[in-house]
Amino acid sequence: MKPKIYIDGKEGTTGLKIFSRLEGRDDIELLLIDKALRKDTAERKRLMNEADIVFFCLPDAAAIEAAALVENPNTRIIDASTAHRTDPAWDYGFPELSSEFRERIITSRRVANPGCHASGFISIVYPLVKSGVLPSDYPLTCYSLTGYSGGGKKLIAEYEDVNRDPRHESHRIYGLNLTHKHLPEMKAVCGLTRTPLFMPVLGDFHAGMATTIMLHNSLLPGKPKAQDIHKLLREHYSGQHFVSVAEFGGDEPVIYASTLTGTNKMKLTVCGTDELTSITSEFDNLGKGASGAAVQNMNIMLGFEESRGLE
Repeated sequence: MKPKIYIDGKEGTTGLKIFSRLEGRDDIELLLIDKALRKDTAERKRLMNEADIVFFCLPDAAAIEAAALVENPNTRIIDASTAHRTDPAWDYGFPELSSEFRERIITSRRVANPGCHASGFISIVYPLVKSGVLPSDYPLTCYSLTGYSGGGKKLIAEYEDVNRDPRHESHRIYGLNLTHKHLPEMKAVCGLTRTPLFMPVLGDFHAGMATTIMLHNSLLPGKPKAQDIHKLLREHYSGQHFVSVAEFGGDEPVIYASTLTGTNKMKLTVCGTDELTSITSEFDNLGKGASGAAVQNMNIMLGFEESRGLE
């Protein structure tokens, strides 16, 4: 029997992308809600509890409310919101971080899908902290350039309006209060004791992301060179299907945030010298940063090839 899948919040940006990745597959059964009933709590609850896996593509408060509607012990949840990413009762859905993360996803009933900015940051920082190269109290700074699609339908419409604010042609720095909603998961998953200084930047392009951290090597234990850090990251992600590390210095002398748009790929680029290191994680904010990662987690939970429907 094919596993039944329901997307709660299919009309949002992430929900639509998950649906587009699943609608043509013949190895699952998609449960669809009548459009007239998509906000009907009783009908949503019925479909959730009929499903083998339900995706939550909802605002945080709505995701918490939806989780309480799931009474079937066999229904497994993948939550794409921020609501449960630091909840110890939920498993963090980033399988490439370690075999332990992957094993927990395989058996999990409750998976919290990572945030887009957080995915880039954690892909870099987690292996460095775990290996002891990066102290947990290092004063990290990070900037993350993203396409506007991550802001949802309202921001997409704002950027694609022919009468839009002409300032949108330039990059837009936001999150100026330095308390971005992805910071708690960045800190918790990486085991950091000091909150990173994080600055998100919005670009005038639809999708793609480039998240960068920079390090003073002399402040790290053993004072590793940039090439040492490159070797460590390459070994950490060796054999992973979706996450890879470019040649030292990059595949070309520039990095474009939109390079991996339309894929579920993520690529880390390490640059630098004996004294300084820069590491950038490139991916699609709607792919490995959202819907692609969610479908990958579903595949792993169901025992499918993790790349199914994502190539």
